Amino acid sequence: MVDQLLEHKLVKNQVFRFVFSAGIGFAVDIAAFHIFYHYVFVQKAYQISSFTFGNYTLSLAVSFFLGVVVNFLITRFIVFQESRSKPSKQFIRFVSVAVIGYFANLLVIKFLILTFNIYADWARIISALSLFFASYFIHRVFSFSLSLRHAS
Repeated sequence: MVDQLLEHKLVKNQVFRFVFSAGIGFAVDIAAFHIFYHYVFVQKAYQISSFTFGNYTLSLAVSFFLGVVVNFLITRFIVFQESRSKPSKQFIRFVSVAVIGYFANLLVIKFLILTFNIYADWARIISALSLFFASYFIHRVFSFSLSLRHAS
């Protein structure tokens, strides 16, 4: 009985649902990053046009995109389903925040790898966790146009 009550409270809690949503998106992101970093982009650097990109940069670009799409879908339908904004508007805003988050993640990853020689997979996890909490509030207010007053 107590377990069911606790489970019901957790399912009703928006922050818990956001953590779940972000966790699934994060798992997709991390798994994809590992696969792309270790098995697809195996050279340390790639020349694309006149730009040189590290394998961690390309791996992050693909994995982050996949994680964002999964995270948006879960967040839209499970976390902030009370939002009345148009889905297209939500997606554009969500992706806009994600693009800023991508560059923030990239800076943190690059800093951790180049400065502290941290293993790329661990650098990716640390960067994502360091930016997680701001994400909830930004998506709630900006992406899904919901007030912070009645956050459950």
